[in-house]
Amino acid sequence: MGSHHYVIYCALIIIISEMHCMKKIIYLSIIITFFSSCTAYKQVPYFQDLPAEGEVQEDIQNQTILKIQKADILAITVSSLNPEASAIFNSGNMNPSVAAQGGSSEVNGVNGFLVDTKGDIQLPLIGSLKVEGLSTTEARELIQSKLLNYLKEPVVSLRLANLKISVLGDVSRPGVYPVQNEKVSVTEALSMAGDLNITASRKNVLLVREADGKRKFIRLDMNSKKMFNSPYYYLQNNDVIYVQPGDSKYATVDSRYRDIGIALSAISIIILIITQL
Repeated sequence: MGSHHYVIYCALIIIISEMHCMKKIIYLSIIITFFSSCTAYKQVPYFQDLPAEGEVQEDIQNQTILKIQKADILAITVSSLNPEASAIFNSGNMNPSVAAQGGSSEVNGVNGFLVDTKGDIQLPLIGSLKVEGLSTTEARELIQSKLLNYLKEPVVSLRLANLKISVLGDVSRPGVYPVQNEKVSVTEALSMAGDLNITASRKNVLLVREADGKRKFIRLDMNSKKMFNSPYYYLQNNDVIYVQPGDSKYATVDSRYRDIGIALSAISIIILIITQL
C-alpha cells in the first residue's frame, strides 16, 4: 500500500469510528475496494499523455546508428570477378589454411570474424583491421577498400552476426532474443518478450547498457510518450531490459501478504463493531 493510500485509509477508519450504523461501514468498505482497484488500473495503459483522439505527428530525432563493439562477431561475405580468390575472405569458409591466415572462426556457434579486445578483426591477407566504433556500413566500405589490393571489383556484405538483446523480469516470455535487423526499439524488444504482465511496473523499466568500457543504468517510463523521443529508445547490441514487478506481483505469489489488506480491514471493522456494542 502506497503512502497516499495509507493516509486515505487511515482517514476513512477515523470516519468509520464516528459512525454508528453498520450500513455505512459496509458502504465505506466497498468504496475502499473500488478506490484501490481504480488507482491500480491507472498505472496499466502505456503512453498516457497521448490524446485519446486525433493524430499526433512529430519528427524522429533520436534514431541512432548501431556501432561495432568489442566481442561483436561480424559475418562477412566477399564476392568478386574471381570467385576462387574471394572465397578465402568469406566467413563461412572453415578451411584450415584460412584459419592459419587469421580467417574466420566460430564463436558460441556463430560463424564470423570476432572483434578482439583491441577493437580489431583479423582478415586473411589484410591482417589486423580496426573496426570498433564504426557502423556496419563504414566497416564494409573500409574492408572493400582494402580488398582492392587483392581482388578485382570486390563486393562486401557485412552484418552483425551476434546481435541480441535480453529481456527479463515481469514479462510473459523472459529470455535472450537474437535480432536480425540492426534497428530494434524498446517497444519491439518488449513485444518479442510477450509484453509486460499486468502486474509489471511500467514507470520503472530498467535498461542496462555496456559501451566504451562503462555500464549505464537507465530508467524508462512506459506510461509516457516521451519514451519515443528518448536517446535510449533504440537499443544496442547486448542491451538488457529489466521489468520490475509492481507491488501486486509479490502479493499474488504469497497469499499471506496478498490478504494483509483484507485482514486489516476486517479486524478494524470488528473492533469498531465491538466498541459500539
